[in-house]
Amino acid sequence: MTNSLKQVAIRGAFWTIAGYGGRQILRLGSNLILTRLLVPEFFGIMALVNTIKMGIELFSDYGITQSIINNKRGDDPLFLDTAWSLKVIRGFQIWIVSFLLAYPVAQFYRPQDPSGELLFLLPITGFTAVLDGFSSTSLLSWERNIEVKKIMIYELIMTVFALLALVLMCWWKPTVWSLAFGNLIGSSLHMICSHFVDPKYHNRFRIDREILKDIQNFGKWIAIASAIMFVADQADRFILAKLLSFEKLGIYTIAYTLASIPRDVIRELSGKVIFPTISKQLDLPRSQLRNKIVKQRWLLLMASSVLLAALITCGDWIVMLLYQGRNKNWAQYEPATWMMPILCAGIWFSILFYTTSPALVAISKPMYSAQSNFVRFVMIGVGMPLAFSQFGELGAIVVISMSDFPLYAVNLHGLRQEKLSCTLQDLYSTAFFLATVSLFLLMRYSLGYGVPIQVLLRGS
Repeated sequence: MTNSLKQVAIRGAFWTIAGYGGRQILRLGSNLILTRLLVPEFFGIMALVNTIKMGIELFSDYGITQSIINNKRGDDPLFLDTAWSLKVIRGFQIWIVSFLLAYPVAQFYRPQDPSGELLFLLPITGFTAVLDGFSSTSLLSWERNIEVKKIMIYELIMTVFALLALVLMCWWKPTVWSLAFGNLIGSSLHMICSHFVDPKYHNRFRIDREILKDIQNFGKWIAIASAIMFVADQADRFILAKLLSFEKLGIYTIAYTLASIPRDVIRELSGKVIFPTISKQLDLPRSQLRNKIVKQRWLLLMASSVLLAALITCGDWIVMLLYQGRNKNWAQYEPATWMMPILCAGIWFSILFYTTSPALVAISKPMYSAQSNFVRFVMIGVGMPLAFSQFGELGAIVVISMSDFPLYAVNLHGLRQEKLSCTLQDLYSTAFFLATVSLFLLMRYSLGYGVPIQVLLRGS
């Protein structure tokens, strides 16, 4: 890695973590307010609606973002306009599919949603895809050139206004509809403001056939990988929504969101720093590229292992600190205290995955990601119902927690095939992670504070 590119990557990593941290603090603050205004059922309904919408988006993923970052013509105005035109078309496709799916989804979940709110919430939420489709490609150009500082500042400002609108809507009218329309306002703000970040360039509708073919060729495996990733990532919500009530789904969503903070940080770094950095070094021999990945990965894994160990050890306290005080609905949210530590435990494999999988996409081998997510889906789709039938909620949560392992295992096979394997580094860092978790748990227990799943043990 050249010194200039290394410095850009380091600055990008700093701003990614700082920007993501700022956005998460804002989201957490708004979530604390919303849990005092709304009942868990509303969060459960919107979790299902957003999951379905995300699924439609990922099943129609053309790999536009990755193409702009990876393609040598990614700065060409004609390439950007073609990509933008595809984004617009895709936005309308998603909205239309949202309409078509609304009725069968509402009928399927009729026992959990007797009032039929899903029938209207899905098309309303689906319209955000149209707004996102019209957003400018300027932000994607920033990602291509690793201008993370600009991206983070922009996203932080947008988050402030979007969450403010959401909280005000829910304060004015504390219903599930306020959550839906609040998201619509946030997407509208993003769409409008994105066209003013770069006054020198504005997208217009035009499609070049050669560029379109390039995007399609690169994006075909991206589309398959994204579709399977959605099924793997979101199958838990679909299954839990059927097995449990929307109230329990809302509680699980809160626990999962808190537990996923380390994964989401690494995922942000993966997309905004690691992938574009590797994409700029594809002319290097594989052995040299691998050595650079391993060298830059050590610090990331060590820091992640300490953070994750702390979340496992103190997960129940974090939930109580955030949601217990002066919350009249606390009794409903209390199960999140034992869910969060268990969910945190399995995220380690996801961290190992996201710090290496960008290399496979950068060398145009996204099929390994598709295979990884398919195996993860099989584990969730088969394992969750079986575990729930035998062990109830606890069994389902444990399967979800461990579902990242097959994701990592298949990705490891792909790295070996492409001569980019980091197996020895993974073993050493995993040993360090387990030792850190054991030390933290021992310290907590020796101080008389029990274990993080104390509520679960007391209930049993």
